[in-house]
Formats: sequence, structure tokens, C-alpha cells
Amino acid sequence: MNLKELNQLFQRDLEKLKQELEAYTEEDKLWIVDKQIANSAGNLALHLFGNLRHFIGLDFGGIPYQRNREREFGAKGEPKSALFDELEEVKKIVETVLLNLNPSRLGDKSLHAFFGHPMSIGFFLMHLYGHLNYHLGQVNYHRRLLGS
Repeated sequence: MNLKELNQLFQRDLEKLKQELEAYTEEDKLWIVDKQIANSAGNLALHLFGNLRHFIGLDFGGIPYQRNREREFGAKGEPKSALFDELEEVKKIVETVLLNLNPSRLGDKSLHAFFGHPMSIGFFLMHLYGHLNYHLGQVNYHRRLLGS
């Protein structure tokens, strides 16, 4: 795994998240939950920020962070500008950590075990990238469903 290339993918798709959030013409629609959709685009963005700051920033980079999952899924009405500020901060954290992570650590056992088995750091980073894209697709669908 090439960490420089992985960083490029994270940066590209975090920028796509910004584009999706920018495409909401009515800011209040970022926070709408409708029909079978359990999470708004705003909450999904906050969740991704918390996830990446926790697992990449704190766990792999040692950057202090106290995760607040209640905010991730419960906050409503935060302005787009605040989301964009946080997104830019997350982009810098991801870039700093990935570009400074020693590639020899990728095979090390991750602190986290998901789906009933332990993962290497490299495997877990790929999991985090997939998680970002899963929720990015949900944000896109949410925006189009609401006609933004």
C-alpha cells in the first residue's frame, strides 16, 4: 500500500464531500431526515469528521481528539461554513498523518477489531476509506432525493 496514493484518494473524496455539501441550495435541507433515511447529510458529514479524526488523527497520528458521537448524530442546523471549516481541518489531519506514517507499520495489528476479527493498520485504513465512500454516496443520494 502506498500511503501517498491513499492520501490522494482521501483528499479527493473529502473534496467530493465538500462539493456535495456545497450543492445544497437550501442550507436547512442539510439537516432533514425523511422517510426511511435515518441520517441527514449534515450528520453524516459530522460522523465522517469524527471517525477520521478519531481513527486516523488520534490513533495513528497521536493528535488529541475527544470524539462526540452524540454531536455526530444529534446536531442540527450547524452552518455550512462551520462544516467546511471542520472538513478542511480533517483534510489536513488525514494528510499529515498518512504522509508521516511509517509504511513499516501497515502490517502491524490495529488497535481495533471489527467484524469479529483483528485488522492490520493497512487493512483498517482501507476500511476507513470504504467507510468514507459509503457515507459520501449516502450524502449524494440524500441531496438528490430532497431536490437540492
